[in-house]
Amino acid sequence: MSAELIAPKIGKNMMIVAWVIAMGLLVWMFGSWEDHQLNPNSAPLSAKTANGAEVILMPNRQGHYLTGGSINQKSVVFLVDTGATTVAIPGALQQELGLVAGRAYSSITANGTARAYSTVVQQLKIGDIELFNVQASILPGMQGTKILLGMSALREIEFTQKGDTLTLRQEF
Repeated sequence: MSAELIAPKIGKNMMIVAWVIAMGLLVWMFGSWEDHQLNPNSAPLSAKTANGAEVILMPNRQGHYLTGGSINQKSVVFLVDTGATTVAIPGALQQELGLVAGRAYSSITANGTARAYSTVVQQLKIGDIELFNVQASILPGMQGTKILLGMSALREIEFTQKGDTLTLRQEF
């Protein structure tokens, strides 16, 4: 083939590759933006203070406070829920988080009565806040992968809401 015939084919192929890359970048950027809208605190603002630690959370589009964190050094997403008595964990996450189901009991949830199992979270972490031996509940019927950050954890820290900011503080 002559150089005159090869050049247009290379140019056309390069244009197709450029469009595929551009579309891939747009999809990736939109996905990141959408994830940030659902959970603006996937990596929460956190700082150690002279006498403890502080985490600042912003609400998502629905006005809920979600945040990235960890249970037993495994990454999770928490939904702050002052109406939950304990940290409530979907049953599907039990094995992954290394939790042992204890005593079975009936739990009253927003969706009615549900079967639950008591457990203890060895380590719960949000930013620089770290809690140990937190009482929790495993709910086999709970859908999704978000963990309700209930009062068994929240009572160990101070939390205040002012405007659109929820501040969590732990004193050492």
